[in-house]
Amino acid sequence: MGLVQALPALPDSPVRAAWCVAVAIASAWVVLVTIGVSRPRPRALRTSLSTSLPTSMRLVASRWFAWAVLAALLGAGWAVSRADGRLAERLPAAMAGRVLTLTGRVASLPQRTEGQGGVEGWRFVLDVDEREITTPTRVLLSCYQMPTPPRAGERWSLPVKLRPPHGLMNPGGFDTALWMLEQDLPAAGSCRAQGQRRLDAGGGGLAMRVLALRQDLRDAIDRQLGEVRDRRGAGVLAALSLGDQGAVQASDWALYRDTGVAHLLSVSGLHVTMFAWLAGAVGAWGWRRSARLCLAVPAPRAAMWIGVAASACYAVFSGWGVPAQRTVGLLALLALLRQLGARWPWPMSLLAAALGVCAADPWALTQAGFWLSFGAVALLMAADHRAEPGWRGAVRLAWRTQWLVTLGLAPLTLLLFQQLALVGLVANAVAIPLVSYVITPLAMLGALCPPLWQLGAWLVTALNAGLELLRNWPFAVWHLPWAPGWAQGLGLAGGVALSMPWGWRPRLAGLALCVPLFWPALERPGPGHLELWLPDVGQGGAAVLRTRRHTMVFDAGPRWGPGSDAAQRVLLPLLRGLGERRLDALMVSHADQDHAGGTASLLQALPVGWRVGAVPGGEGCRRGQRWVWDGVRFEVLWPTEATQNEGAGAKRNAASCVLRVEAAGRRVLLTGDIESAQEAWLTREEGADGLQAEVLVVPHHGSRTSSSWAFVQAVGPRVAVVQSGFLNRFGHPRAEVLARYAAIGATVVNTADCGAWRWRSDRSGPPMRDCERSLRRRYWLTPPIALGEPPDAVLPGDDPDPAPPPFRP
Repeated sequence: MGLVQALPALPDSPVRAAWCVAVAIASAWVVLVTIGVSRPRPRALRTSLSTSLPTSMRLVASRWFAWAVLAALLGAGWAVSRADGRLAERLPAAMAGRVLTLTGRVASLPQRTEGQGGVEGWRFVLDVDEREITTPTRVLLSCYQMPTPPRAGERWSLPVKLRPPHGLMNPGGFDTALWMLEQDLPAAGSCRAQGQRRLDAGGGGLAMRVLALRQDLRDAIDRQLGEVRDRRGAGVLAALSLGDQGAVQASDWALYRDTGVAHLLSVSGLHVTMFAWLAGAVGAWGWRRSARLCLAVPAPRAAMWIGVAASACYAVFSGWGVPAQRTVGLLALLALLRQLGARWPWPMSLLAAALGVCAADPWALTQAGFWLSFGAVALLMAADHRAEPGWRGAVRLAWRTQWLVTLGLAPLTLLLFQQLALVGLVANAVAIPLVSYVITPLAMLGALCPPLWQLGAWLVTALNAGLELLRNWPFAVWHLPWAPGWAQGLGLAGGVALSMPWGWRPRLAGLALCVPLFWPALERPGPGHLELWLPDVGQGGAAVLRTRRHTMVFDAGPRWGPGSDAAQRVLLPLLRGLGERRLDALMVSHADQDHAGGTASLLQALPVGWRVGAVPGGEGCRRGQRWVWDGVRFEVLWPTEATQNEGAGAKRNAASCVLRVEAAGRRVLLTGDIESAQEAWLTREEGADGLQAEVLVVPHHGSRTSSSWAFVQAVGPRVAVVQSGFLNRFGHPRAEVLARYAAIGATVVNTADCGAWRWRSDRSGPPMRDCERSLRRRYWLTPPIALGEPPDAVLPGDDPDPAPPPFRP
């Protein structure tokens, strides 16, 4: 199943026919070796097994090998069939951008969001009525200015602008399309302000009733903790009792992630097991009160199954996350084995639980939580620590367990998140018992006694204060750059060796295996060369320029809401993945939020040597600024002395910084949001050859007010890169603008279709090859396309404002 999730495209008909033949052969092989009629000995098996082994042992090995081959083939087929079904439900490309009126029920807990200007909004899943067969069955919606706050189970009629699953695509970044595929969300959409109507207040089947109960409990928590100072606690209590992780504020997630306790903010295996134990204890007490029940089924056996059933109900009620699935599967399997009197080794039990999770959700293998959850349990089972008598033994066991999980999962955490909380051991020593044995029970028991939620919120506030102190320690968080695949594999093996109860020599060898992961070799351009990154930041601008020993950021991307901007989600992960610890320069072209929205986050996270442009405390851009880094020449072409102070109000675009970079005789031109008047001035002042550049970041995202015909001809780029949002409301890039670049033979790359784009002055090749969507090809991702129109489609003198380009996906 894991190999299927790494395919760039699903298998075609010939491959599927070959797979069917392979399944038939493997099935026959399994039958033969199982009944003992024949013992086929594959060549690989004969070379791996010594001929001196007894015949019975070789037969057992043959049976296991045959079953493993058959299971792998069947698992791959199951994953492909599930993927086929999900992809068939996706929104057709022809419906992208259309506004339809959808009628359906709210099928998730609505999450409160905040848009531009502080406008309140809601994000939720809408189950569309079955009779509307031309629309997707489930849609992820973002709605603002709703007449009343939506509630789970309510039926609404909403005008929605639809779009297919699509998200930002950057190295190491979150894959929105994969998440929507795994969540069975074939489309997303945004609600129009006019025409929203609530039709009824509830209804639906059992799933909707469970969801409505979760909504009632969350509303009760909000009512009990309605004061502003308790809202952080309300979010944590909702996450622990309901699995509603969206209730936790983004700033709090950053705090928990930086201190290594984020795993506690989900319904974990410990919480499910504790609930099962409590339910089993209560069930056994009640069962023993009836002699008839005890004669039918012994009380311990009944308590075991009551606990399993209760854990399953709690896991479903709390959102059915991967840790909860794993725990319920293990509890049910262990209960069944005990009922049958069988004994399985722990690896088989854990493997069976993993197979059950993957069979129900083949995309669970792509989730970090799957590997962290099963990895932690595997480490604990493999170590098999025994507690010594007394409370001192219990404390020592808890300390050893914490060390074991911290060391064993450190390489996996670095691999998944490129960061490690060095204060995590101290933070977890306090947070694990406090959250697991105090705050979580208070969150659950608050449903029966609401004042307990207030006590839980006070404890959350105290915990947050302590975690803030830890995060402020020097070197509290260790960020590491991306390591090659071989270093990642060695690091995982080293982490396992470090956590096992072996002697010091194997552990020292395990530490040595981790060295390439902890200190990977960093790749930088050679002397005199430039590396340019244009990340996918949606409707906004941002660029990273690197020379041999210097790094510069030009524009900081947009701001999307409180605590959410392109610097936090895109630029900082990219810079840290590249191994950058500081910025030599930060230049923000102008103060518009789509270019300057992430400035504060960058300044807070990284030291900056030189601040230029619309950066707090920086000097303004002005024509004539020049400098050389490692043989690469930088020059500011705009604004002039006379215009650099005119960047307020409607004239901010006109005062955008324009930067030209030259490396090894190849030029890059970054233009901000200048418009045709500034383009005309630059064309006149720089002359026929002064503006020529191989790579041009298209002015103003491809707006019709920029990229004049004379400017496009003067620059003559080989590659013109547009940074715009997917299906953005401005229609960028405009069709007539694309036609001008196509008329001079330029390749137009749009980060909305390409993802992050990388260019180096010491390399050459097709521009689309360096798109992140080309490098990370998966069957659920739309392949990158180069935009453009035939040269005679729209030329100077034609209609200046045609309809949106029909070739946009």
